[in-house]
Amino acid sequence: MGRYRPPQKPGSNYITAEGFQRLSEELDYLWRVKRPKVTQAVSEAAAQGDRSENAEYIYGKKQLREIDRRVRYLQKRLDHLQVVDRTPDNRQQIFFGAWIKVEDSSGIEHQYRIVGPDEFDTKKGWISMDAPLAQALMRKHIDDEIRVSLPKGREKFYIVDVRYEPFTDPSGLKKRD
Repeated sequence: MGRYRPPQKPGSNYITAEGFQRLSEELDYLWRVKRPKVTQAVSEAAAQGDRSENAEYIYGKKQLREIDRRVRYLQKRLDHLQVVDRTPDNRQQIFFGAWIKVEDSSGIEHQYRIVGPDEFDTKKGWISMDAPLAQALMRKHIDDEIRVSLPKGREKFYIVDVRYEPFTDPSGLKKRD
């Protein structure tokens, strides 16, 4: 049996303004700050002589490859992303960017925010709009019941609250809703 894996379906191209700013700042940092430092370190290590046994040179070249790979990815990804910078007209329905409070079958409340696949963070409660839970929540309303297949099994949730916070533009100024 070979190692072939079919290509993954690309994620959604939506992102919040905050997420877009974070990715742009990461690209700028990698290109203007980190890469020049690593390049300088590699050239200093190369000047020391035999490169085949020079751990600093080998490690530096590996770091440069990783930085370049991430820079290429970010450049391509940022070109294709669509920034969602306004709240929907119907704020009672769940769409991208919504904060949702749900109650599971045990009566425990959980809070999530639906964000793009490039910015999800489970520690903050941010779930990707491509995740099964977010897919089940989309276009639902308060008091709706959803059923989702999770790794621990099928789970039932009740939607307790839906809210939207004002979106901000990359300069940090609040935009009108």
